[in-house]
Amino acid sequence: MKRECLKIIGTAHVSEESVNEVKDAIYEHHPDVVAIELDRGRFTKLKQEMMGIEQDDTISVTKIIKENKVALFFTTTLLSYFQSKIGADVDVAPGSEMIGAIEASEDLGIPIALIDRDISITLQRALNKMGFIEKAKFMFGLIASVFGFGDEDEIDIEDLKNPENIDDLMEMFKDEAPSVHEVLVHERDAYLAGSIMKIPQDHVIAVVGAGHKPGIENYLDNPETLPDLRDLEIIDEKKGIPWAKILLAMIPILFVVIFFLAFFSGINITWNIYEFIAISMIMGFVGSILSGSKIQSALVGGLVAPLTIIHPLLAAGWFSGLCEAKFRKVRQSDIKNLAHVESFKDLWHNNIFRILLVVIGTNLGVSIATLVILPSKVFIPLFMKIFGMG
Repeated sequence: MKRECLKIIGTAHVSEESVNEVKDAIYEHHPDVVAIELDRGRFTKLKQEMMGIEQDDTISVTKIIKENKVALFFTTTLLSYFQSKIGADVDVAPGSEMIGAIEASEDLGIPIALIDRDISITLQRALNKMGFIEKAKFMFGLIASVFGFGDEDEIDIEDLKNPENIDDLMEMFKDEAPSVHEVLVHERDAYLAGSIMKIPQDHVIAVVGAGHKPGIENYLDNPETLPDLRDLEIIDEKKGIPWAKILLAMIPILFVVIFFLAFFSGINITWNIYEFIAISMIMGFVGSILSGSKIQSALVGGLVAPLTIIHPLLAAGWFSGLCEAKFRKVRQSDIKNLAHVESFKDLWHNNIFRILLVVIGTNLGVSIATLVILPSKVFIPLFMKIFGMG
């Protein structure tokens, strides 16, 4: 790739003007290669949509939970929602400018280069870099936006391609979620620039999001600052001490310690154990059923609740959610339909929402039992007996 022969087109991903700009540039300049901001998975999906190929779009929620990718799936779903929502508002499907680039390239017989990093690697690296507070703040902001809270000023999509507006938007993003900004913006700027530099042909048109264009150009002008792309494909495990997990683990450990101390102090704990099991099961069942689960899912949530309370790495909601997923098949269409949600009734008919609600409801019920009912009804009275205070 010759730098002087490279044309980078910064687009808004849901803009009709961007679609026209991309196609016009390809037809006018007839480059050797068209580079697009897609990975192999997203490219294949777009191609299938273009060809009208309908595949089984069932999403395995069971696999997602078993592989501990709930946070990754949840984040991906919300981001997909935003693109679909904006696309619906402006009557342009997300990725239309990439489809335009593919169509124009194939029409002229021009090779296509896929220059983006695998989206699952990008999101997982972002989640791994985020601390608990930053992750909670980021998720809250996404969820609040889904339900229409916050600033509702209308945004002109074309204004987002203005360099000054992009700078302001990127600075705001950096302030709100610095770790996410690092991975979604800086790292991908580097990856996209490195991928472009690897293209052997001279004349290249690169189609990328407008927010990436300045960073890509900076790396191309200063190639010595470009990191090794292989390092950007590694999914690092989170470093540091997981204080939140440690504190949550202390609660069930404390319960077990109190039971053992009471037993070795000669206190009859049989009734207390019965109370522990009964309260746990009832709250797991009630939390699940009130969240709209099937009776089978509520029974599963109740049955596993006692075990999950004393096991810090398990959550009753996972089990009730897995059971609920057997009855409610989640499809890609459920994600797309989120863009058309206008009332709680619409949400209630969305399988993604219903399964997540069951997970949250069950865990909420068990949490109330763990933090409020069990201490007051079982463990504090036992503690007082152990030390002769009751």
